[in-house]
Amino acid sequence: QVQLVESGGGLVQAGGSLRLSCAASERTFSSNAMGWFRQVPGKDREFVAAIKRSGINIYYADSVKGRFTISRENAKNTVYLQMNSLKPEDTAVYYCAAARGVYSGSYYYTAPSTYDYWGQGTQVTVSS
Repeated sequence: QVQLVESGGGLVQAGGSLRLSCAASERTFSSNAMGWFRQVPGKDREFVAAIKRSGINIYYADSVKGRFTISRENAKNTVYLQMNSLKPEDTAVYYCAAARGVYSGSYYYTAPSTYDYWGQGTQVTVSS
């Protein structure tokens, strides 16, 4: 059964931190890559970060580089997104996703269409 469940969202003041978790079924976690996206009402879903199964290839959106860290814990079939120095513009629903395909080039892992499975999302609100 394919399943992705996000947790860890909430309300935080600007400059604060949150850690999102994405618990995946074993079959889903064995996908080639796991990613985090975010979306605000009226806008397209936006790439945040991705990590390939090896844990070596990691990609970040420019807007979060140096502030967010993606990691995975294989023993727990879980992917994390550590978010530090949060800004009001980080406010969004954050989604975890899994991609089965293997692609050459980081571009593919930034595109929502690459991902086959999605979680239900968790709200992150950063107050100023």
